[in-house]
Amino acid sequence: MARTRVLVRPLTALSAGLLLISGCGSGAASENTASGTSDKAASGPVVVATTAWEAALAKAAGAKNVTSIVPAGIRHAPDYDVKPSDLTKVAKADYVLYSSFEPFAGRIKEAAGSDAKMIELNLDNTPSKTTANVTRLGKAFGTQKAAGRWNTTFGKEWESLHKKVRAAWPGGKAPAVTAQMFTTWAAKLAGAQMVGTYGPEAVTPAQLSKLSAKKPKFVLDNENMSTGTVLPGSGAKQLSIANYPGQDLDLLAVYRKAAQQMEKAFAGS
Repeated sequence: MARTRVLVRPLTALSAGLLLISGCGSGAASENTASGTSDKAASGPVVVATTAWEAALAKAAGAKNVTSIVPAGIRHAPDYDVKPSDLTKVAKADYVLYSSFEPFAGRIKEAAGSDAKMIELNLDNTPSKTTANVTRLGKAFGTQKAAGRWNTTFGKEWESLHKKVRAAWPGGKAPAVTAQMFTTWAAKLAGAQMVGTYGPEAVTPAQLSKLSAKKPKFVLDNENMSTGTVLPGSGAKQLSIANYPGQDLDLLAVYRKAAQQMEKAFAGS
């Protein structure tokens, strides 16, 4: 009996120890699982955008899990050759953002998963279009408050930049400018006198003569769709205005950069 008692006690202790270890392991697994679920919920919906422009709008609207198919460094995004790996990203998205002028939009739609919601955006950096896009995406993502805060910040930033550029007007007068059709927003930001627009195709000889006759001091070209020197021989200084944000997907940086370019050019003329 003594031997039996000696054997039983270690076995009982061992069993208790195993139960304790098992209990600890189970608890840790539950915590990790809960943490993972919480992290996923905190990151919000998976948003895949065709370009950095749509991705920046999603970020402004409050989305946190945002991916852009076209790398931010690509100057002319519509020319990007979509890869099979890009389409795989689309298949896993909750929301897919695109624009109709992108030639690969059809392939993006086909690759989207059955549960993905397709949202077509009208891309234009004018304040009204930008705030409308951010508001729309905020409603779709359930991040209306974040979208509203960004729009408020954007409105203040636009007014601040407008005042700075206006203060740099040469001779205190609004400069005459010609703008590519997708950079007219920059002319508005500068408060400039827009005497003509062109594009997106290259300026024809007839257009060249007509636009040059209006004697613009500056040409606000579209960096992402440039056709080279727009008004050769006119004496107008050409600025390259970018519509797309960088890798940080900071849409406000697009406006700041344009304002700095124009402020510098106006002050030096």
